[in-house]
Amino acid sequence: MKIETKVLHEGYKPKNGEPRVLPICQSTTFKYDSTEYVGQLFDLTAPGFFYTRLANPTVDAVEQKIASLEGGVGALCTSSGQAASFFAILNILECGDHFISSSYIYGGTVNLFAHTFKKFGIEVTFVDQDLPLEELQKYVKENTKAVFAETVANPALTVLDIEKFAKLAHDNDVPLLIDNTFPTPYFCRPIEFGADIVIHSTTKYMDGHALQVGGVIVDSGNFNWNNGKFPGLVEPDVTYHGISYVETFKEQAYIVKARVQLMRDLGSSPAPQNAFYLNTGLETLPVRMERHYSNALAVAKFLEAQDDVVKVNYPGLESSPYYELAQKYLPKGNCGVISFEVKGGRERAAALIDQLKLISLEVHVADIRTCILHPATSTHRQLNDEQLLECGITPGLVRLSCGIEHIDDILEDLTQAFAALG
Repeated sequence: MKIETKVLHEGYKPKNGEPRVLPICQSTTFKYDSTEYVGQLFDLTAPGFFYTRLANPTVDAVEQKIASLEGGVGALCTSSGQAASFFAILNILECGDHFISSSYIYGGTVNLFAHTFKKFGIEVTFVDQDLPLEELQKYVKENTKAVFAETVANPALTVLDIEKFAKLAHDNDVPLLIDNTFPTPYFCRPIEFGADIVIHSTTKYMDGHALQVGGVIVDSGNFNWNNGKFPGLVEPDVTYHGISYVETFKEQAYIVKARVQLMRDLGSSPAPQNAFYLNTGLETLPVRMERHYSNALAVAKFLEAQDDVVKVNYPGLESSPYYELAQKYLPKGNCGVISFEVKGGRERAAALIDQLKLISLEVHVADIRTCILHPATSTHRQLNDEQLLECGITPGLVRLSCGIEHIDDILEDLTQAFAALG
């Protein structure tokens, strides 16, 4: 099936007489016929559900759908995108390990990697993702266990050379983890270009309607964890009677471990109701992404023509330094998010935002409604000036997320706001 069909039919497949729409299994617990079967569930030797923190029929259906959309062997939904990033790294790294991350990532992820992981004894090195492969190789250490990046960065709108980063990771026998939130699998499937693990904040385009906070981790099933670097996936887990994830679950070892070990111990499980909302959003993902992209491209061209705009960051523009990479990895489109620098810095950027009438000032992005934000004073407020510049954020940078309204109305609001600047 094509992705336009998968979003409607994968995950939940009703049998004769069952509900056409995915039901909400709003239950923490499940009933069984024998203690033997319950024991098999806890030994991980039988399929099924035994507690909604680990798995739930509604959540499971959404996980199966997302895994299919990304081309993975399994997925794990979490209560937030931050939880997904946290689990994805912690599932394979432990105290004393190191990983490499692009510096062009979401501000909250920078804090997670640089500060919270430091408390776990896990070290990160942030790198310029545009460096040549041989320069990036210099940042690899003996204890490096992973490479992380975003397909399209929030809010710098840089495009990752996925194959270059995949080679960096695989030449050093470590996996490549990619946050694919902005393009979604409709515009890019990083696994096809060498990514091993794909992460999303489902709060964004997958939901699309600002109804739920969530995240997901998708396992490609392609990485060889039995290479001497990942004992947690190979050696016996004493909490499950000495089970080896690689030996028992083969290509699904990574995602099973994340579920039965990390979700068991740390929680961060999504509510079935939220999974239902997420599934509803997924069903219209292709239609919405096309409109988000066409609106954003028109707005980006409009912004380029404004005297009060110093620079527009959007990989759909031919003037973008990432246009060629976008054509390679995102030929159908990229996302509805634009960032641009307002002449006059922080004060004039704020003045422009305050003049808008239709476009909402929100701490959000990738919604069906157009919204705007000043990253330096909000989502990336915890970063110092040096860190902001490393993320591609200047004082006058504005992030604009184009919704699915009529393009004329979006442009009319921007026109009057620029005119009011004087």
